[in-house]
Order: sequence, then structure tokens, then C-alpha cells
Amino acid sequence: MEIQNQLKSLAEKINQLKDKIDIEESIKPAFVLPFINILGYDSFNPTEVVPEFTADIGLKKGEKVDYAIF
Repeated sequence: MEIQNQLKSLAEKINQLKDKIDIEESIKPAFVLPFINILGYDSFNPTEVVPEFTADIGLKKGEKVDYAIF
């Protein structure tokens, strides 16, 4: 399936489930990780996708981002 179809399918899933998911920890596996996988990254490979990565950029020293893609 080409990327456009995968993204459209994920968008439809998000539209159907968005009112049922109300906490960030549920959003990550339902929406964010599938999006990262569609982009071609292996979200289960810690050399490609790192959860809770300390970004240390600009004024955000020591703050974490949900996922960093390497």
C-alpha cells in the first residue's frame, strides 16, 4: 500500500477514535507510533526511534520529547 493510502487510513482511524481517547499515553500507541511506522521507521528499534529523548535544544535544556527519530 502506498504511503498516501496508509496516511488516509490512519487519518480515518484517528477521526473514528479521537473522541474515545483522552489521555496522551493512549494517543501514542494508537496514532503516533503508527504514523512513525508509515514514514518507514521501526518504532521498536531503539537505534531509529527513541522514546522520552532529552532534546536539550535552545531554552528547553533537560526537557524530553515524546519520540526522537534518528
